[in-house]
Amino acid sequence: MDLVPVELYYEEFGQGVPVILLHGFPLNHTIWMPVVERLQSHVRVITPDLRGHGKSPATDGDYSMRLMAEDIHALMNRLDIPKAVLVGHSMAGYASLAFARAYPGRLAGLAMVASQAEADTPEKRQARYITAEEVGRKGVRRVAKSMLPKLTPRKELAADLLEIMLKTPKKGVVGALKGMGERPDALEWLTEIEVPVVVIAGEQDVIIPLERARTMAQMLRRGWLVEIPEAAHMPMLEAPQTVADAIRQLVDLAEV
Repeated sequence: MDLVPVELYYEEFGQGVPVILLHGFPLNHTIWMPVVERLQSHVRVITPDLRGHGKSPATDGDYSMRLMAEDIHALMNRLDIPKAVLVGHSMAGYASLAFARAYPGRLAGLAMVASQAEADTPEKRQARYITAEEVGRKGVRRVAKSMLPKLTPRKELAADLLEIMLKTPKKGVVGALKGMGERPDALEWLTEIEVPVVVIAGEQDVIIPLERARTMAQMLRRGWLVEIPEAAHMPMLEAPQTVADAIRQLVDLAEV
C-alpha cells in the first residue's frame, strides 16, 4: 500500500496539550469552531482539513483510513508534536482508529464523536461504491442534498452544512467514500488501545446507531460514553459545550 502523505491545511488556536479536531465526511475543519471557542483558553487546538476536503489537497485514488492516518502523522511531525489527543468525528473516527493502531506511541487520548468501530456491511459498502460512481458522473450536489437531513434535524444548521459539503472537491468525495467502504473492522483490536477514550454519541443520530457507540465504550479498556439527548450526527454544532467538556475531561486523563 502506497502511503504517501499530503500536506494538510490546518488552523491553530491556544496553547497547552495538543488536541487535533478532525472533521467527518464530506465536511471541513469549520464545523469545530463552536468547540474551538470553548477549548482554546485551555489547550492547543489544531483543526486540519482532511485529504480531499476543505483546503487540503485532493489526490486521485481511494483514501484509505490508514492513508488518512498517515496524513495526520505527517502533520504532527511538521508541527513537532510528539503526542496528541485525537478527536475524530464520523469518518475521522475511523481514521483515528487507524492512527491508534499504526502509531500507538503518538496517541495521548482519543475521542470518538458520532463514530463507530465496525466495518461497513456488504450492502453499505456497495451503496458507497454506487454513490461514488454517481458523484464521479454528476457531481457532489446530489450526495450533499441527500446527506443533509441525516446529519441533523436542526433547520438552522442546514444552510451552512450544505455550503460546506458543496465546496468539497468531487475527487475528495469519491476517494473518501471508497476508503470508508474498504475500512477493516476495528472491534477486535479495540482492547489494544491503552490510552483513555471518550465515546461521544447523539441519541438522535440516524447514521451511527447509539448501540454501536455503547458497544465500543464497553469494549475499550479505558473508555467511557457521553450520550447527548439533544444531538444527532453533529454534536459539535448541536451541543458544543457538552462536547468541549467531554474533551477537557479526556485531556485531564491524557498521557502526554
